[in-house]
Amino acid sequence: MATHILSAFVLIVLCALPARAATKAIRAGRLIDAAGKAVTNVVIVVDNDTIVSVGTGAPPAGADVIDLSRYTLVAGMIDVHTHMTYYWDGAPGTRPLGQPRRPAGVTTVLAAENARRTLDTGVTTVRDLGASNEVDYAMRDLINMGKMIGPRMFVAGQGLSAARNGPPPDPETFRQQAEARIAAGSDWVKIYASRGSFQSVDTTQTVSYETMKAAVDAAHAKNHKVAIHSYGPSGVKDAVRAGADSVEHGIDLDDETIAEMVTRGTVWVPTIDHNRYYVDAKDEYGFAPDTIAPLQAYIEKNLESTRRAFKAGVKIAMGSDAVYSMFGQNTRELGWLVKAGMTPAQALASATTIPAALLGMEKSLGAIAPGYFADIVAVDGDPLADVNALINSVRWVMKGGQVVVDKTK
Repeated sequence: MATHILSAFVLIVLCALPARAATKAIRAGRLIDAAGKAVTNVVIVVDNDTIVSVGTGAPPAGADVIDLSRYTLVAGMIDVHTHMTYYWDGAPGTRPLGQPRRPAGVTTVLAAENARRTLDTGVTTVRDLGASNEVDYAMRDLINMGKMIGPRMFVAGQGLSAARNGPPPDPETFRQQAEARIAAGSDWVKIYASRGSFQSVDTTQTVSYETMKAAVDAAHAKNHKVAIHSYGPSGVKDAVRAGADSVEHGIDLDDETIAEMVTRGTVWVPTIDHNRYYVDAKDEYGFAPDTIAPLQAYIEKNLESTRRAFKAGVKIAMGSDAVYSMFGQNTRELGWLVKAGMTPAQALASATTIPAALLGMEKSLGAIAPGYFADIVAVDGDPLADVNALINSVRWVMKGGQVVVDKTK
């Protein structure tokens, strides 16, 4: 019976894939370009999955015309820190953590819901930083094949980490593990260089500079990039020195580390909002009351470091660290980035042009321009005046030329 149900669910997912018209012409009332400037009364011509032209002329004859003249259009947004395979159905008597272990195939199908909820936020590309059983590989490939609806995924597979109660990892082991992840199909290598997750804000560093560098060098030798998790300042400093392409989380960054990030072009993904989520979802998780104050204190330190780093010129990218019931809240990080001193246009860049470059996709993602993937989002309001238009007012989403969200009617 379970097999039949699963097969039926897969069939439903596959049949739900939207039909694709070859050429579409989208009328935009306003468009925010890659420089963060507004352009009015634009026609975007899309052929299959690619933008062909952006201008003010008439739609080409025979094109399927989509009228979005009442909306503002932005490029599909990019969330560079998710855990798409972390699924929870919210069933009474259950919690996100401690669920029974599911077969990889079942998790793949269930996590399609996380993928759809991510698209609802206007996020059309994610970098997924940690999954077990190669489920993230499966989701990435199914989405790329058109067999699952979801954001374009760049994945890391299982992250590299220190054993909980064992000796610290050595450089040679991490070098081999980084190469193994890449051979298995990872687009990125993820290193957990400190403790800290869910309700814990423990900043203890668990991986040495030398071990981080061995993994980074091994990945870079194979033209792959590395993201390093560190809740505390020492791990961030060592991650930057080791050549990490991005650093995740972090508080209490000193001036030397911030300057080094600017010099190296290291992208910082502070993920401020994910601890807000844990505070709000404390009852879902059953977190003890005494865990909440440390989470709130971490948020304030995280925000202050982001403010200082942005002012100094560090490249900052939007990452939600979405898990379980956080999908659908992916872009709430943008509000924190504005609190850290960004204009709404700069916050939008943190979700478009900056992460596109981090992914090595700056010529195909992060902008509405000829030759780019047709990843386009329509919002109510003016996102250059109020960043909440990007967070709360997404009405329509196109990903790779396919309309995947339509709340315009």
